[in-house]
Amino acid sequence: MMKRTVEQLSEQLLHKPVGALSSEERGVLEAIVSRQIVSDDAAELAAERASFGERLSDQVAAVGGSWGFIIAFAIVLFGWMLLNSEVLTRFDAAFDPYPFIFLNLLLSTLAAIQAPIIMMSQNRASNKDRIAAAHDYEVNLRAEIDIIRLHEKLDLLMLEKVAKLEADLGEIKAALQTA
Repeated sequence: MMKRTVEQLSEQLLHKPVGALSSEERGVLEAIVSRQIVSDDAAELAAERASFGERLSDQVAAVGGSWGFIIAFAIVLFGWMLLNSEVLTRFDAAFDPYPFIFLNLLLSTLAAIQAPIIMMSQNRASNKDRIAAAHDYEVNLRAEIDIIRLHEKLDLLMLEKVAKLEADLGEIKAALQTA
């Protein structure tokens, strides 16, 4: 079968001129023409495009959103309160006595810093989802185009078979008439 161009595939399979193709569609058709695979790992693509800050925000969100962090943080808070209300008060050395104003300041600061970092991580997750969706579209489009092309090949083979059968049937009729 002759090698087709992107323009021919665009018109024949997608019924669009090349200028009307999206970048994903054009990329898929170019991959078909050059016989390249389009199924890359979307998570790997997103990781390659991530900056240091984005990777850091993912790590902070992963740690801050874990049971280990919650349990460790609860232990630290309980220890802080116990230390400043019972232990150090007896020696008149409590550095943050009840109502724990310094602890409240630290917690507010932590929340003020952690919230935007978690939001950055969520934005990155949204970007990963967009990359995965675009990648899925390309793979699905490639599969759909390949199915269309297979149907065309099967149709062509069937037509050739029918033509050959008709020719054979004509030969048999001719042989029967001469016999």
